[in-house]
Amino acid sequence: MELDIDKLAGIIRSIEESAEYVDIRAGYSSTNSILLKDGKLQEVKSGSDTGFRIRVLKNGSWGFAFTDEPGRIDEMAERALKMAGSLSGDVEVGSLGPEVDETSVKALKAPSEVSAEEKRDIVFEAHQAASIDGVVSTTVSYVDLESSAVFLNSEGSCIETGDVKVALFLNAVASDGAGIQFGHGSCGGTGGFEILEAEDIEKFGRRVGEKAVRLLSASSPPSGRFNVITDPELTGVLVHEALGHAAEADLILQGDSILEGRLGDHVASEEVTVVDDPTMDGFGSYTYDAEGVRASRTVLVEDGILKSLLNSRETSFKLGLEPSGNARSSIADQPIVRMSNTYLEPGELSFEELIEDMKSGVYLRGSRGGQVDTGKGIFQFNAAESFRIEDGEVREPLKDVSLSGNVLETLKNIDGVGSDFKLGIGFCGKSGQSVPVGDGGPHVRIMDAMVGGTG
Repeated sequence: MELDIDKLAGIIRSIEESAEYVDIRAGYSSTNSILLKDGKLQEVKSGSDTGFRIRVLKNGSWGFAFTDEPGRIDEMAERALKMAGSLSGDVEVGSLGPEVDETSVKALKAPSEVSAEEKRDIVFEAHQAASIDGVVSTTVSYVDLESSAVFLNSEGSCIETGDVKVALFLNAVASDGAGIQFGHGSCGGTGGFEILEAEDIEKFGRRVGEKAVRLLSASSPPSGRFNVITDPELTGVLVHEALGHAAEADLILQGDSILEGRLGDHVASEEVTVVDDPTMDGFGSYTYDAEGVRASRTVLVEDGILKSLLNSRETSFKLGLEPSGNARSSIADQPIVRMSNTYLEPGELSFEELIEDMKSGVYLRGSRGGQVDTGKGIFQFNAAESFRIEDGEVREPLKDVSLSGNVLETLKNIDGVGSDFKLGIGFCGKSGQSVPVGDGGPHVRIMDAMVGGTG
């Protein structure tokens, strides 16, 4: 679909003298999804959406309007202007120079060029690989997205972008008649179908199934304080949930973050450097955010010191910081501060070096969810699977293990960072909105962490 950029620019010109700032974001997207349950297709969906949103800043307040009908854009512009004019507030966005650019994700094999049969084949392959002895149920979900968008504002920006993402999610349930356990895995990224073709789907599926079966014979976990090792997936969840959300400037301005007023302070051990980077290859990648700010690498924590925050134009102006390019949303929603690809930077230790001096500890792998209170700074995460560590060696598996505690205390107790690295894929929800993100890091050693059962 061709977007009429000249018409959109004309709409901005028609109202910009009556406002402090105006921007328009318009785009087209197509999605395909497949849901397979126990080897039977439950849902095959294809869809497309077109959207036009306009924001008007006047009297320190936003007016916001959205339509999926191209013929109503002028009407929506007047509605947004009227809405902003009827309110008063303290919103300012500062002034940025115009950005004129055209970027797109390189996809060697666009999902729209891949047959439905090929997509179904990869879904069935994952199901079959996970269906080992002991697995009683599987759920496989495939999704792809292709989109194009244009962003224009009253500062003269005109940015055209194109995006492509693919993902495969697999859940396996194992049972021995006395209990059930779960395995989960995901793969995909920003790019075309070639990302999934490069994956060893048989190995991927078998690994998920084996995880679920292995947990059936796992022991109950110990409770108390232990030295623990987190794998890259759980490291990523810890960084994303416990630190990343707390570093979102809108939560800080709302008084709902333990990092409020902490810029320049030690908030973690010197081993910890945390980065948010939409420019790297990950599921949360993009070139410009929803406000037309160029994406950039933001070092949140460097050697344990809080160096920066994640910002929109509005929050950066209020806090006296530079916009970080972290305002994200679908076209239909108001942009809010969001993470992109958030990770803990690797160190220099091998896995063997991390555990060699541990007399007694727990190795935590993967995540089964959890909860965080960014204002109080407390968390609880449930590991997908765990293992006892004794005398520097990984021993028998454990099941239903949780990791909990105070966020800053836990970050300050990190005393070893591995040299490996992995970035996972997923979706992050906030204020009713969902965006694709990446999170990860290396294996990490945390001293004196609170471990307990989740059952």
